[in-house]
Amino acid sequence: MKRILFLTGTRADFGKIKSLIEVCNNSTNFEVDIFVTGMHMHKQYGETVVEIERCGYPRLFKFLNYTSETSMDLTLAKTIDGLSSYIKEYRPDLIIVHGDRVEALAGAIVGALNNILVGHIEGGEVSGTIDELIRHSVSKLSHIHFVSNELAKKRLVQMGEFENQVFVIGSPDIDVMFSKNLPSLQQVKEYYGIPFENFAVVLFHPVTTEQFRLKKDAEIFVNAMLQDNGNYVVIYPNNDMGTSTILKAYESLIDHPRFRIFPSLRFEYFLRLLKNADFMMGNSSAGIREAPYYGIPSINLGSRQKNRAFGETIIHADFDLESINTAISTARSMGKCEPQFDFGKGNSSDLFYEILSSPGFWDASHQKQFNDLA
Repeated sequence: MKRILFLTGTRADFGKIKSLIEVCNNSTNFEVDIFVTGMHMHKQYGETVVEIERCGYPRLFKFLNYTSETSMDLTLAKTIDGLSSYIKEYRPDLIIVHGDRVEALAGAIVGALNNILVGHIEGGEVSGTIDELIRHSVSKLSHIHFVSNELAKKRLVQMGEFENQVFVIGSPDIDVMFSKNLPSLQQVKEYYGIPFENFAVVLFHPVTTEQFRLKKDAEIFVNAMLQDNGNYVVIYPNNDMGTSTILKAYESLIDHPRFRIFPSLRFEYFLRLLKNADFMMGNSSAGIREAPYYGIPSINLGSRQKNRAFGETIIHADFDLESINTAISTARSMGKCEPQFDFGKGNSSDLFYEILSSPGFWDASHQKQFNDLA
């Protein structure tokens, strides 16, 4: 029986790998361990480790890796230290990491340096800021790649990865998005105390390479929402450098009747709100992944998703009151759009399990080679 370690550091990456965890956990062929760290362990972000514990997985390891908002390098080092101790005791056969966070980089480093196979979810994508550097670094440290589409696969091959080690499975969160088990809108509103009939969802993260302008950008963003007359469900940013600046700007929204602000939302509850929102606004990948799949217009602000955000449902805006106000008017006028399907069909977990169960999968070489293009 093969032991698979899934590493999760944020509410977002857990939502994306949950269906993969489930399909392996329900199999007699695999033992599943989950290393929970990062934002999950913070009270400020809702201590979402509780949500993972409620899933009933038998083997969770919790590790507090937080150092300070301004020390991503120290957080990386601390995560490596904690994960290294863990794998030396439990020795997984495969470490699964997702995306472009420092926790994923730590997982890939520890796996590569300890001769353990590393599988990377959603590599080969482009965005902006420090995230892209981390994502490509994780890919080069990983042995096996589970990507969202053919374009991502092409990029990884261009980066020197072997085509037979890159598998297109779509984006795993699509599995959850179209699950029949999502809560009803009424359940979500009652659980979180959201009184609005119509609302937009806001998710705005700091851009680590643009700290010099973040305070001004956050203030403009908040002022634009205050000038509007719509209702907003606002979710805290991630824990990257600059989060406190955004939270400071959000203070003027506290107790405002048109706003509800939450440190975090359960992923399935977030999806139900998004599916019924007038539009989404911010710079989260949810605006270019989940929102288009539901046909919900999304306003993409600034450069965080640069080179990544495209599609008829996505409206680009600068940090300028007129630009944001125009984008809000446009989004409202669009209404529900034709869904955009670019990242799979909602069967990622089935494809993932099929690949892990194939005879040659576990024979993958631990010695990485560079694949020169002809």
